[in-house]
Amino acid sequence: MQAVVKWVDGAMFIGEAGSGHSVVMDGPEDQGGRNLGVRPMEMLLLGMGGCSTFDVMSMLRKSRQKVVDCRVELSAERADAVPAVFTRIHLKFVVVGEGLKETQVARAVQLSAEKYCSASIMMESAGVEVTHSYSIEEFSA
Repeated sequence: MQAVVKWVDGAMFIGEAGSGHSVVMDGPEDQGGRNLGVRPMEMLLLGMGGCSTFDVMSMLRKSRQKVVDCRVELSAERADAVPAVFTRIHLKFVVVGEGLKETQVARAVQLSAEKYCSASIMMESAGVEVTHSYSIEEFSA
């Protein structure tokens, strides 16, 4: 996996992944930015959310669950001192579908947390307290 991050000006950077996709990162105005993109630490959090949601959805599809919508709500705490590393991250999965089996959803979240989500497991190995929860909502047309 490869990527390039290029400085634009002020606190703005363009990141390009090896897949060819780009993202704008920018800082707040009081730090020389123009607030036109996500912060680099937000990118880490979003990446973790994407990684774990990919795992959960993959497992739910394989178990033939009728998922209509799935999202993960992430909340993170950072250290007060520099470096302001993440100290705690909570991932709450909200899975919407028809007749979803709670055991399947719980298992998918657990396997993502313990075995498959590289980003989540990497954060834990760095000392971040990572917790997971889920809720299931019945889809109504």
